[in-house]
Amino acid sequence: MGILEVQNVNKRFGGLQALSNVNLNVEEGSVHAIIGPNGAGKSTLLNCFVGRLTPDTGSAIFDGQSLLGIKPHEINQLGVSRVFQTPEIFTDLTVLENVMIPAFAHRDGAYKLNPFAHVAREAEIRDLAEHTLEDMGLQDKMEMTASSMSRGDKRRLEMAMCLVQEPKLLLLDEPTAGMARADTNRTIDLLKHIGETRNITKVVIEHDMHVVFSLAEKISVLAQGTVIAEDVPEKIKGHPKVREAYLGEAQV
Repeated sequence: MGILEVQNVNKRFGGLQALSNVNLNVEEGSVHAIIGPNGAGKSTLLNCFVGRLTPDTGSAIFDGQSLLGIKPHEINQLGVSRVFQTPEIFTDLTVLENVMIPAFAHRDGAYKLNPFAHVAREAEIRDLAEHTLEDMGLQDKMEMTASSMSRGDKRRLEMAMCLVQEPKLLLLDEPTAGMARADTNRTIDLLKHIGETRNITKVVIEHDMHVVFSLAEKISVLAQGTVIAEDVPEKIKGHPKVREAYLGEAQV
Protein backbone atom coordinates (compact mmCIF):
# COMPACT_ATOMS: atom_id res chain seq x y z
CA MET A 1 0.00 0.00 0.00
CA GLY A 2 1.32 3.44 -0.96
CA ILE A 3 0.70 6.77 0.75
CA LEU A 4 -1.38 7.78 -2.31
CA GLU A 5 -3.67 5.11 -3.76
CA VAL A 6 -5.68 5.94 -6.88
CA GLN A 7 -8.14 3.34 -8.10
CA ASN A 8 -10.29 3.26 -11.22
CA VAL A 9 -10.62 7.03 -11.62
CA ASN A 10 -12.80 8.09 -14.55
CA LYS A 11 -13.59 11.61 -15.74
CA ARG A 12 -15.63 12.62 -18.76
CA PHE A 13 -16.19 16.10 -20.21
CA GLY A 14 -19.19 15.78 -22.49
CA GLY A 15 -18.16 13.36 -25.22
CA LEU A 16 -14.49 13.34 -24.16
CA GLN A 17 -13.25 10.58 -21.86
CA ALA A 18 -10.44 12.51 -20.17
CA LEU A 19 -9.51 9.77 -17.67
CA SER A 20 -10.29 6.09 -18.04
CA ASN A 21 -9.81 3.66 -15.13
CA VAL A 22 -6.64 5.35 -13.91
CA ASN A 23 -4.75 3.53 -11.16
CA LEU A 24 -1.66 4.81 -9.30
CA ASN A 25 0.31 3.59 -6.31
CA VAL A 26 2.68 6.23 -4.93
CA GLU A 27 5.09 5.09 -2.23
CA GLU A 28 5.73 7.30 0.80
CA GLY A 29 8.82 9.51 0.42
CA SER A 30 9.23 8.69 -3.28
CA VAL A 31 9.30 10.86 -6.40
CA HIS A 32 6.60 9.58 -8.78
CA ALA A 33 6.44 11.17 -12.23
CA ILE A 34 3.38 11.27 -14.48
CA ILE A 35 4.26 11.82 -18.13
CA GLY A 36 2.45 11.67 -21.44
CA PRO A 37 1.73 13.60 -24.65
CA ASN A 38 -0.25 16.84 -24.57
CA GLY A 39 -3.90 16.16 -23.75
CA ALA A 40 -3.14 12.83 -22.10
CA GLY A 41 -5.01 13.79 -18.92
CA LYS A 42 -2.10 14.58 -16.60
CA SER A 43 -3.32 17.92 -15.23
CA THR A 44 -6.90 16.65 -15.13
CA LEU A 45 -5.72 13.84 -12.86
CA LEU A 46 -3.88 16.28 -10.58
CA ASN A 47 -6.96 18.50 -10.41
CA CYS A 48 -8.92 15.51 -9.09
CA PHE A 49 -6.51 15.34 -6.13
CA VAL A 50 -6.89 18.99 -5.06
CA GLY A 51 -10.62 19.61 -5.28
CA ARG A 52 -10.69 21.44 -8.59
CA LEU A 53 -12.41 18.51 -10.28
CA THR A 54 -14.48 15.58 -9.02
CA PRO A 55 -14.07 12.26 -10.83
CA ASP A 56 -17.19 10.55 -12.15
CA THR A 57 -16.12 7.30 -10.48
CA GLY A 58 -13.14 5.91 -8.59
CA SER A 59 -11.21 6.77 -5.44
CA ALA A 60 -8.08 8.63 -4.37
CA ILE A 61 -6.86 7.91 -0.84
CA PHE A 62 -4.00 9.89 0.66
CA ASP A 63 -2.61 8.82 4.02
CA GLY A 64 -5.86 7.02 4.82
CA GLN A 65 -8.21 9.85 3.83
CA SER A 66 -10.17 10.40 0.65
CA LEU A 67 -9.16 13.37 -1.51
CA LEU A 68 -12.37 13.26 -3.52
CA GLY A 69 -14.93 15.91 -2.74
CA ILE A 70 -12.43 17.97 -0.75
CA LYS A 71 -12.62 21.75 -1.24
CA PRO A 72 -9.55 23.42 -2.82
CA HIS A 73 -9.03 25.64 0.23
CA GLU A 74 -9.08 22.59 2.53
CA ILE A 75 -6.45 20.52 0.76
CA ASN A 76 -3.48 21.97 2.67
CA GLN A 77 -5.05 20.86 5.94
CA LEU A 78 -4.61 17.27 4.77
CA GLY A 79 -0.90 17.81 4.17
CA VAL A 80 -1.09 18.31 0.39
CA SER A 81 0.44 21.27 -1.48
CA ARG A 82 0.57 22.00 -5.20
CA VAL A 83 2.86 23.98 -7.49
CA PHE A 84 0.92 25.19 -10.55
CA GLN A 85 2.08 25.52 -14.17
CA THR A 86 1.90 29.32 -13.82
CA PRO A 87 3.39 30.65 -10.57
CA GLU A 88 0.70 31.82 -8.13
CA ILE A 89 2.51 34.40 -6.02
CA PHE A 90 1.83 37.85 -4.55
CA THR A 91 3.79 39.99 -7.00
CA ASP A 92 3.50 43.21 -4.99
CA LEU A 93 4.97 41.67 -1.82
CA THR A 94 8.56 40.80 -1.01
CA VAL A 95 9.86 37.26 -1.44
CA LEU A 96 9.98 36.81 2.33
CA GLU A 97 6.42 38.09 2.81
CA ASN A 98 5.21 35.66 0.13
CA VAL A 99 6.51 32.75 2.18
CA MET A 100 5.47 34.11 5.58
CA ILE A 101 1.80 34.30 4.56
CA PRO A 102 1.32 30.54 3.96
CA ALA A 103 3.54 29.87 6.97
CA PHE A 104 1.08 31.77 9.18
CA ALA A 105 -1.83 30.04 7.46
CA HIS A 106 -0.30 26.64 8.18
CA ARG A 107 0.63 27.31 11.79
CA ASP A 108 -2.57 29.17 12.71
CA GLY A 109 -4.93 26.95 10.73
CA ALA A 110 -6.50 29.92 8.93
CA TYR A 111 -5.49 32.23 6.11
CA LYS A 112 -4.26 35.61 7.37
CA LEU A 113 -4.20 38.55 4.98
CA ASN A 114 -1.99 40.51 7.37
CA PRO A 115 0.46 38.05 8.98
CA PHE A 116 2.36 40.86 10.72
CA ALA A 117 -0.63 41.49 13.00
CA HIS A 118 0.48 38.45 15.01
CA VAL A 119 3.60 40.03 16.45
CA ALA A 120 4.08 37.32 19.07
CA ARG A 121 4.55 34.68 16.37
CA GLU A 122 6.45 36.75 13.84
CA ALA A 123 9.94 35.63 14.92
CA GLU A 124 9.02 31.94 14.73
CA ILE A 125 7.32 32.30 11.36
CA ARG A 126 10.09 34.47 9.94
CA ASP A 127 12.69 31.86 10.94
CA LEU A 128 10.66 29.10 9.26
CA ALA A 129 10.23 31.19 6.10
CA GLU A 130 13.92 32.12 5.91
CA HIS A 131 14.99 28.50 6.38
CA THR A 132 12.65 27.40 3.58
CA LEU A 133 13.93 30.10 1.23
CA GLU A 134 17.48 28.93 1.93
CA ASP A 135 16.42 25.40 0.95
CA MET A 136 15.25 26.78 -2.40
CA GLY A 137 18.38 28.89 -2.96
CA LEU A 138 16.58 32.21 -2.53
CA GLN A 139 18.22 33.42 0.68
CA ASP A 140 19.84 36.40 -1.07
CA LYS A 141 16.53 37.60 -2.58
CA MET A 142 14.29 37.73 0.49
CA GLU A 143 13.77 41.51 0.39
CA MET A 144 13.17 41.71 -3.37
CA THR A 145 9.69 42.42 -4.66
CA ALA A 146 8.41 39.20 -6.17
CA SER A 147 7.44 40.89 -9.44
CA SER A 148 11.11 41.68 -10.14
CA MET A 149 12.23 38.03 -10.03
CA SER A 150 13.14 35.87 -13.02
CA ARG A 151 10.69 33.16 -14.08
CA GLY A 152 12.92 30.46 -12.63
CA ASP A 153 13.10 32.24 -9.28
CA LYS A 154 9.32 32.74 -9.27
CA ARG A 155 8.85 28.99 -9.74
CA ARG A 156 11.21 28.29 -6.84
CA LEU A 157 9.41 30.90 -4.75
CA GLU A 158 6.12 29.11 -5.29
CA MET A 159 7.80 25.85 -4.26
CA ALA A 160 9.00 27.57 -1.07
CA MET A 161 5.43 28.76 -0.41
CA CYS A 162 4.32 25.13 -0.58
CA LEU A 163 7.22 23.69 1.44
CA VAL A 164 6.77 26.17 4.30
CA GLN A 165 3.41 24.49 4.96
CA GLU A 166 5.32 21.28 5.77
CA PRO A 167 3.31 19.05 3.42
CA LYS A 168 3.41 15.27 3.33
CA LEU A 169 2.60 15.31 -0.41
CA LEU A 170 3.86 17.89 -2.90
CA LEU A 171 2.24 17.98 -6.35
CA LEU A 172 4.45 19.63 -8.97
CA ASP A 173 2.74 20.52 -12.25
CA GLU A 174 5.55 21.14 -14.77
CA PRO A 175 7.84 22.82 -12.21
CA THR A 176 10.53 23.70 -14.77
CA ALA A 177 8.29 24.87 -17.63
CA GLY A 178 9.76 27.91 -19.38
CA MET A 179 13.08 27.71 -17.54
CA ALA A 180 16.48 28.00 -19.18
CA ARG A 181 18.58 24.83 -18.90
CA ALA A 182 20.78 26.30 -16.16
CA ASP A 183 17.69 27.18 -14.11
CA THR A 184 16.24 23.72 -14.76
CA ASN A 185 19.40 21.98 -13.55
CA ARG A 186 19.51 24.18 -10.45
CA THR A 187 15.88 23.33 -9.67
CA ILE A 188 16.62 19.61 -10.08
CA ASP A 189 19.50 19.91 -7.60
CA LEU A 190 17.34 21.82 -5.12
CA LEU A 191 14.52 19.25 -5.33
CA LYS A 192 17.04 16.48 -4.75
CA HIS A 193 18.28 18.38 -1.69
CA ILE A 194 14.72 18.70 -0.41
CA GLY A 195 14.33 14.95 -0.87
CA GLU A 196 17.39 14.34 1.28
CA THR A 197 16.35 16.69 4.09
CA ARG A 198 12.55 16.39 4.21
CA ASN A 199 10.31 13.33 4.10
CA ILE A 200 7.95 14.63 1.43
CA THR A 201 6.33 12.45 -1.21
CA LYS A 202 6.40 14.16 -4.62
CA VAL A 203 4.21 13.63 -7.67
CA VAL A 204 5.68 15.41 -10.70
CA ILE A 205 4.04 16.17 -14.03
CA GLU A 206 6.71 17.16 -16.50
CA HIS A 207 7.35 17.23 -20.26
CA ASP A 208 11.13 17.63 -19.91
CA MET A 209 12.48 14.08 -19.89
CA HIS A 210 15.79 15.33 -18.49
CA VAL A 211 13.90 16.43 -15.38
CA VAL A 212 11.85 13.23 -15.21
CA PHE A 213 14.78 10.84 -15.45
CA SER A 214 16.88 12.96 -13.08
CA LEU A 215 14.27 12.92 -10.29
CA ALA A 216 11.77 10.11 -10.63
CA GLU A 217 12.01 6.74 -8.92
CA LYS A 218 8.86 5.52 -10.67
CA ILE A 219 7.04 6.74 -13.77
CA SER A 220 3.43 6.38 -14.87
CA VAL A 221 2.72 7.10 -18.53
CA LEU A 222 -0.68 8.44 -19.57
CA ALA A 223 -2.01 8.38 -23.12
CA GLN A 224 -5.57 9.37 -24.02
CA GLY A 225 -6.53 9.27 -20.35
CA THR A 226 -5.25 5.75 -19.73
CA VAL A 227 -2.15 4.53 -17.89
CA ILE A 228 -0.30 2.59 -20.59
CA ALA A 229 2.85 1.85 -18.57
CA GLU A 230 4.16 2.18 -15.01
CA ASP A 231 7.68 1.20 -14.01
CA VAL A 232 11.13 2.40 -12.94
CA PRO A 233 12.77 4.93 -15.31
CA GLU A 234 15.19 2.42 -16.85
CA LYS A 235 12.32 0.23 -18.08
CA ILE A 236 10.10 3.10 -19.21
CA LYS A 237 12.71 4.46 -21.65
CA GLY A 238 12.43 1.54 -24.04
CA HIS A 239 8.84 0.50 -23.39
CA PRO A 240 7.15 -0.11 -26.77
CA LYS A 241 3.79 1.41 -25.75
CA VAL A 242 5.54 4.54 -24.51
CA ARG A 243 7.51 4.92 -27.73
CA GLU A 244 4.33 4.44 -29.72
CA ALA A 245 2.46 7.08 -27.70
CA TYR A 246 5.21 9.67 -28.18
CA LEU A 247 6.45 8.81 -31.66
CA GLY A 248 3.20 7.68 -33.28
CA GLU A 249 4.30 4.17 -34.16
CA ALA A 250 5.62 1.16 -32.29
CA GLN A 251 9.41 0.80 -32.37
CA VAL A 252 10.84 -2.69 -32.85
